[in-house]
Amino acid sequence: MKKLVLTLILSLCTICVFAQDESAAGQTFKMIQGAGVYDDGMMGMLAGLRDFIWNGWSDFIGDAKALAAIFTIVFFAIKSYEMMVGDKQLEIMPLLRPFGLAMIILWWNVFVRMIAFPCDLIQQQSQDKWKEAQVAADDLRVKRAELQQEMADSLYNFQAQTQVAEKESDTWYGEAWDAVTSTVKQGISTVVTPLLEMKQRLQISLQLLITQLLELLAIWILRIATYFVLFLQVFYSSVLVILGPFAVAVSILPAFRDSFSTWIARFISVNLYGAIAFLIMWLSAYIQQYAMTAEISRYQEILHGGVTANKMAEITVFASNGILSFGTVIITFLVGAIAMFTVPSISTWIVSTSGVGSATSSFGRNAAAAASLGKKVVSGMF
Repeated sequence: MKKLVLTLILSLCTICVFAQDESAAGQTFKMIQGAGVYDDGMMGMLAGLRDFIWNGWSDFIGDAKALAAIFTIVFFAIKSYEMMVGDKQLEIMPLLRPFGLAMIILWWNVFVRMIAFPCDLIQQQSQDKWKEAQVAADDLRVKRAELQQEMADSLYNFQAQTQVAEKESDTWYGEAWDAVTSTVKQGISTVVTPLLEMKQRLQISLQLLITQLLELLAIWILRIATYFVLFLQVFYSSVLVILGPFAVAVSILPAFRDSFSTWIARFISVNLYGAIAFLIMWLSAYIQQYAMTAEISRYQEILHGGVTANKMAEITVFASNGILSFGTVIITFLVGAIAMFTVPSISTWIVSTSGVGSATSSFGRNAAAAASLGKKVVSGMF
């Protein structure tokens, strides 16, 4: 009884989604899965979040100035001692280095924006390319959803026809039972059995729901991967901006001379995340266009390509596959999600640095451990 009630609820939910005209179906589709593959609100929030956090660059600037002053005194003491004992000759340019680093700390916000400007420029160009390709992919996505709705309507129509045929054949079969021989009875059974089998195959409500859930799951995997990478850029770059003055101050000392150049390499590498991510999203949009165009042509061929008898047979075979989708679009969403996780590695190809890659892998391991711990806690509670 419970299974029957659950099936009825799922069927009603699916019918509510698809039993509409094409324009209403497109609007409902946008409401359920979003107007585009990516949510504009989330993308805008991530872009604004970076600017908001970067404005906190002055939180530790006073401490960094104090450390820079102390390390400058230590630096001059070391250089003076080396010249006093005769180990080093008087050199003017090395003595100017602490003052240059101190000026960078004093003008930290300007320096950070100057370093980030080329990366932001590349990111903007990549984002413009992605938006142009994604608009076309989103339009095809809505068109494909409307064809799915038309396919569902056709399946429901054929299902109703088979139900009527079943009732008529039952009446015919009952009357023929008393009037004809067993040979005729066998012939009637041959006609009725395919109709009943077709009716069972055209129980499509659950198939529609499974199809929508699979596509929604795939698109959310892609969205989560994209948001995760863009959030990593915001998180890492914000930490580097806020705590970067300490790296500059420490680099005054000869023992930590390379900390400033290492910071620059990591900062550039992290800021390239956005440019690389939008390039991958741009390529993924073209793959989505190809997949959606291929599926649209298949839907149109099944729905409008043949005679009525062939159309009914093709739709029945298509419905018997388990889901009302060819799976190509779902695969492209998953491929795009996998490609997004290569962004940190690709950024190190352009600006070689090991710190960001190790931090990303550690972040991923900790996230996986936290997810595993949460799963154990939930399973222990229930």
